Amino acid sequence: LGVFLTYTYTYAAKEAMKKTKKAKLYVPQIDCDVKAGKIINPEFIAKCPPGCQDIKYRVYGTDIFASFSSVCSAAIHSGIIDNAGGKILVRKVAGHSGYRGSFSNGVRSLSLPRWRESFLVAEGKPRKGVTYPSTLEYSSSKSTLMTHTVFFYNVRKGNTVRKEYHTSPVPDPTTQIAPTAPPQTTATTDPFTTTPKPATTPVTTRTTTAAATAKSRPALHRVRDTAFRGSSISTSNRNILRPSTGVQRQEPVAAFRKPAGSPAHLAMETDLWKPGFSLFDTGFSSKEELQTKPLESRSQGNPTCKVDLSFLIDGSWSIGKRRFQIQKQFLSDVADALDVGSAGPLMGIVQYGNDPSTEFNLRTYANSKDIRNAIGKIPQKGGLSNVGRALSFVNKNFFSDANGNRGGAPNVAVVMVDGWPTDKVEEASRLARESGINIFFVTIEGAAESEKQSVIEPDFVDKAVCRTNGFYSINVPSWFSLHKVVQPLVKRVCDTDRLVCSKTCLNSADIGFVIDGSSSVGTGNFRTVLQFVANLSKEFEISDTDTRIGAVQYTYEQRLEFGFDKYSSKQDVLSAIKRISYWSGGTSTGAAISYTLEHLFNKSKPNKRKIMILITDGRSYDDVRVPAMTAHQNGVIAYSIGIAWAAQDELEAIATDPDKEHSFFVDEFDHLYQFVNQLIQNICTEFNSQPRN
Repeated sequence: LGVFLTYTYTYAAKEAMKKTKKAKLYVPQIDCDVKAGKIINPEFIAKCPPGCQDIKYRVYGTDIFASFSSVCSAAIHSGIIDNAGGKILVRKVAGHSGYRGSFSNGVRSLSLPRWRESFLVAEGKPRKGVTYPSTLEYSSSKSTLMTHTVFFYNVRKGNTVRKEYHTSPVPDPTTQIAPTAPPQTTATTDPFTTTPKPATTPVTTRTTTAAATAKSRPALHRVRDTAFRGSSISTSNRNILRPSTGVQRQEPVAAFRKPAGSPAHLAMETDLWKPGFSLFDTGFSSKEELQTKPLESRSQGNPTCKVDLSFLIDGSWSIGKRRFQIQKQFLSDVADALDVGSAGPLMGIVQYGNDPSTEFNLRTYANSKDIRNAIGKIPQKGGLSNVGRALSFVNKNFFSDANGNRGGAPNVAVVMVDGWPTDKVEEASRLARESGINIFFVTIEGAAESEKQSVIEPDFVDKAVCRTNGFYSINVPSWFSLHKVVQPLVKRVCDTDRLVCSKTCLNSADIGFVIDGSSSVGTGNFRTVLQFVANLSKEFEISDTDTRIGAVQYTYEQRLEFGFDKYSSKQDVLSAIKRISYWSGGTSTGAAISYTLEHLFNKSKPNKRKIMILITDGRSYDDVRVPAMTAHQNGVIAYSIGIAWAAQDELEAIATDPDKEHSFFVDEFDHLYQFVNQLIQNICTEFNSQPRN
């Protein structure tokens, strides 16, 4: 009997051990398009599906990859798995100052300037002493991307406030929120210990808070009914003459009709926090707006929101003293929601009136509490609302190393505007965007229909921001509604995947292709050249504010196929390249370079790198040295690609120094494709070596 019991106990123990081992070996599966930056876990094992060896799954780097690379495609590039998929181990590491692109195992990775986070890929075998999660934890700000048709609202019509446009947020079907999983732990750590995450505060709690605020600060609720509606105080604030137009901006009749102390008035102010009530639509659901942070923020800041932020606040006389205080309270709430710290977002403030001045820079304060205290002490400047001048100031002065700019973090400028600017913003905004600054506009109480003739620059918001899809602009109908955009604004500035204005080697150039269409090329080879041009072009981020493409074809004569301002999307550029017809004739390369300078690069934008890529198959009938030197002196970076009978001495004369990095030769047209990766790598390497601006 004793032997039988011993056997039974041993058998049961073995079975239990098998089950335990099976549980530990469970590996979560991820999709091909999942980026490492979207997964919070610092180290994890995952299973990649088949079919990730596809050009649409972008990879940045070699051996060490930028965190917005496809995890599975990076694993294929590293040789850990092949296109059939398999298990991999991923470990997050610090960001790097540059990522080198290369072609490996059927995947071509791209080069990239500095990025805030990196990762390594290894075989999917657990490391000793490490417990790996069975489900992965995805970043909440990235795991459900919201798609909207319109975010920019005009909600004032006469004496009423209502929504003009409405779109429903649609979750991105390619991403899902995985259940919270434990982070990486060692054998000596409790594997089920997790960092507390922000939780949605019950509506009743938030309502109580709003009501308490209403009781403790009654003056804020009386603003609309006293100082902001035709009283003597209103005359000294809101109805200030704007000297540039000579027109008074009259205070519109507010929707709040009850006396400030009445229960109905307080109820309306309190109800602004409820999920079903909104004076305007921010493009985000009420759940998102009601999310709050933990009581104690991390000392190093929120690592999922590593951005360098400049807030341009309106200190003009037209805003008035009470509105200026509301604006400061809004900034304090934003600082809390951001969770400022050295490993997360950094924040500085510039106040503008007639002239801008820095209140404090990125280096001054390292946590939200200190920033709140500093905001409370900011005095109002007064003056006009010169937003354009303020943007120029920020572009030239704010984001410098001396002021705490970190380089690897995106630069973001949030412009607060009461009404409308008293100067033009389009040119200053464009230059700032082209320097890599992502510009957001928060406009409060925009011009009413009767006031629009007083606005110096109509549609100034659309002219200022990076994209006119509403992501970069929030219009607030009332200063009392400003608190409702804290969470939507924080979500947007922290969504680094959508901060498309950040300057990289792939989105900051005007690239002009100069194509030899002489008789020696022939129709078939000419189509091969066009395919090479298309393959190069599609690696860049193409738009009117990113990289732009132009093309010139030449023989004895020259022809502008299309200029930089002709097409603003990648698909349109690729279609235009495909439509270029073969010309045939002689070979006057020198004249072609001069023509390209005069008719193509003369339309290049300031702060854009001017890159010329010349492709020829023979010796030129004219001199190339003087035109090439002129191009170099005008800031054009020249790459020369010779085929078959092209003259090496001419290729070197055309190319920017050092010519070994800017000049290429291939013996056959069919081998042109070999230079796509090398050209992209050289362009990015050169970009990374240059100063930021």
